[in-house]
Amino acid sequence: MKYKIDGGSLPVVSCYLEENEQMLTERGSMAWMSPNLEMTTTSNGGVGRAIGRLFAGESMFQNIYTAKGAPGMIAFASSFPGCIRAVEIAPGREMIVQKGAFLACERGVNVSVHLQRKLKTGFFGGEGFIMQKLTGNGVAFIEIDGHATEYNLEAGQKLVVDTGYLAAMDASCSVEVVTVSGVKNMFLGGEGFFHTVVSGPGKVILQSMPIYAVARSIQPYIITTSK
Repeated sequence: MKYKIDGGSLPVVSCYLEENEQMLTERGSMAWMSPNLEMTTTSNGGVGRAIGRLFAGESMFQNIYTAKGAPGMIAFASSFPGCIRAVEIAPGREMIVQKGAFLACERGVNVSVHLQRKLKTGFFGGEGFIMQKLTGNGVAFIEIDGHATEYNLEAGQKLVVDTGYLAAMDASCSVEVVTVSGVKNMFLGGEGFFHTVVSGPGKVILQSMPIYAVARSIQPYIITTSK
């Protein structure tokens, strides 16, 4: 499979498949394709995995596209201004991505729900509690909200991140939620009560414009009327 990412901050990835090559996508992700791409809808792992994907912000069912009779092309567009990243998944190179980040992948990649294990992270981690895990073999495409910035953390090296700005990380990284120090900082600092701490080793991808932050910034300008 060959691919090309175009569109700047409104990106689309075009995937060029050989005959019988397959792509796995979330329902409704396809933007355009050549007429010889055949679609099959599947639960991809049964009811348990389907329900897990629903909790991870995706649809219960997924679509498999197969190039029939000749090479074909299929394109997937981002649902929000930002960028599309191609990530190589292999045994020992699994990746954890934010809820709803998965866009499409080669057929050898598996997408499953990933729950943060620590109790405090579960209660206070917000969107970071339920994430998605990419395993298997192949190329996967993920959506990043806004600009993507990467850091490679050494073993034991930490990075403090505001909740929602963590887009993806290697499965070798770990996440913990910590309380913002000081009562004044909590209530007057404007950064909330908790921060996310990511620990290495591994690569971390941060995003500059999480959807919740955009919604929060425009909310004061939305005019509502009541009858």
